[in-house]
Amino acid sequence: MLYHFLYPLHEWHVFFNVFRYITFRTIAAILTAGLLVYFLMPPFINYVKRRQFGQIIREIGPDHQHKAGTPTMGGVIIILAVVITILLWGNLKNFYLWLTLGIFLFFGFIGLLDDWYKVTKKKNLGLTGRQKLLLQALSAGLFLFLALRFTSFDTRLAVPFFKDFRPDLGIFYFPFTMLVIVGASNAVNLTDGLDGLAIGPFIVVAGVYMLFVYLAGHAKLASYLHIPYVPGAGELSVFCGALLGAGLGFLWYNAYPAEIFMGDVGSLSLGASLGAVAVISKQELLLALAGGVFVAEALSVMLQVAYFRLTGGKRIFLMAPLHHHFEKKGWPEPKIIVRFWIIAAFFGLLAIGTLKLR
Repeated sequence: MLYHFLYPLHEWHVFFNVFRYITFRTIAAILTAGLLVYFLMPPFINYVKRRQFGQIIREIGPDHQHKAGTPTMGGVIIILAVVITILLWGNLKNFYLWLTLGIFLFFGFIGLLDDWYKVTKKKNLGLTGRQKLLLQALSAGLFLFLALRFTSFDTRLAVPFFKDFRPDLGIFYFPFTMLVIVGASNAVNLTDGLDGLAIGPFIVVAGVYMLFVYLAGHAKLASYLHIPYVPGAGELSVFCGALLGAGLGFLWYNAYPAEIFMGDVGSLSLGASLGAVAVISKQELLLALAGGVFVAEALSVMLQVAYFRLTGGKRIFLMAPLHHHFEKKGWPEPKIIVRFWIIAAFFGLLAIGTLKLR
């Protein structure tokens, strides 16, 4: 709204011309979302405590019973902050912005249903796995349909490290997109097992894609760097900035020892937003590199389950997801968290490095 109200005033004074620039509005979005989460989270934590909406801790696995009852569903404030920020600083005529915000909200709604059932029934049960996957797949499919129907979006795939190799997946781009968005959503969810473990790498990946969508939306820079040009995608830098700022604000309260957890409402929506931005920027495969920590966590679960079934009970890891394996080895929780953050930063730098390694 600020963009639409203030930018037209540039005809009256040159100062208001600054609202035209995506870079300025992206920085403003980071600061706005971060401050909103910082100031809104304490009253929300108090509210959740009064309602006794605390985290349910499973009895199997590492001993985290001391965390039982910690307020959860902090993702509600993250979503609220992002929505307010986008309404303030985004170009609301941009279809990609609404499309990405829509899938962000829908996945948040799925997570909220799951969290609500858990905290009200006081059991570590929510929506069934099939129910969540079905809702997620339908949402991802609708997302791609609208992108193809109302924009110049195509089904070609950009491959990191290759300049002009862009295979067209055709009809297979639908299941591929579902895999990217649903996979990213659930990978972030699996990573969210220790204080600040998921939000740290998320901030890194949001920063990486904040850069890539800006470049994808800039014709000259996209041509120079040999990446797909997607008209209008640059506005998603503001969205990524809002995600990054909200993530930083949340980390203030989620850092060890956590005062609140994001819950499925946070992890599912944040993961889906990364997948959606990766798809729109035509950097879907890059997400596997930029989000290497999330990929490792998800793969550790899939490999553990497959190996367990094939061998009749044997395990590759002491426990999955991967962060629990290191807990079982005796690593202190803060050490695991910080080392995963360091690895996430390296993955993020490698992803950015692909811009020149082509």
